[in-house]
Amino acid sequence: MTSILITGANRGIGLELAKAAVDKGWLVHVSVRTQAQAEELSSLLPDVQTMVFDVTDQEAIAKAAAGLRAPLDVVINNAGVIGPDRQSTLNMDFEGFAQTLAINTLAPLAIAQAFLPHLRQSEHGKILTVSSQMAWMGYAKSDRIAYRSSKAAVNKVMQGLATDLEAEKIAVCLIDPGWVKTDMGGAEADNDAGDVAKGILKIAEDLKISKTGAFFKWTGEERPF
Repeated sequence: MTSILITGANRGIGLELAKAAVDKGWLVHVSVRTQAQAEELSSLLPDVQTMVFDVTDQEAIAKAAAGLRAPLDVVINNAGVIGPDRQSTLNMDFEGFAQTLAINTLAPLAIAQAFLPHLRQSEHGKILTVSSQMAWMGYAKSDRIAYRSSKAAVNKVMQGLATDLEAEKIAVCLIDPGWVKTDMGGAEADNDAGDVAKGILKIAEDLKISKTGAFFKWTGEERPF
C-alpha cells in the first residue's frame, strides 16, 4: 500500500489530495496547523492519520517525524500562502514577505529533511512540492512579488534537493497547479481543485528518477522554470 504525507490538508488542493489518496486506498498522513482543523478533518476523512504542526516550526516538524513509525512513499509539500496584502517592490510588507518565504520556501525543505528517513525506507521515495506558474522567470510581472519570489526560490531549492538525492533514487519534482478554484485562487479560477489533485497524484505515481528535478504542470506536461 502506498503511504503518503500531505501538508496543509485542511482545505483547497491539500484537502482534495487527501480525498483522492483515500479513494485510491493509500495510507494517508496529513498535517494541519491546529487541533480544531485536525478534528474537523478526522470527521470528514476518518481513515486519515493527522499530525498537528505549523510548517514554520522546525522543532514541531521534527517531533512529528520522530513520532511516525512507518515508511513514506510520497511526500507532497502543499502548504502555502499567497503572501501579504502589501507586496509591491515599491511598497513591501517585509515582515509579511519573510513569513511568505518561511512557509513557501523554507518549510518544504524542512519537511523533506525531517521525513527523509521515512522516505529512505521506501523502495521508491518521492517528494513533490506545489509551486506556481507565477514562479516562471520567463516574464517580468511584478504583482504579488513576495509570492512569486517564494515560489521561484522553492523551485531552486527543490532542484538542488533532487541533485543531492538522485544517488539514493529518491525522486523530487515541482508541480504547477495552474489557477485553481480555492480560497487562495478564487471562484473565477480555471481549474477544479479535485481535478488538479488527481493530476498531482498521477504524477506522483508515474514519477521516475530519470525525471528528478523537473517542473510539471498538473496535467503531467513538463514545463520550463
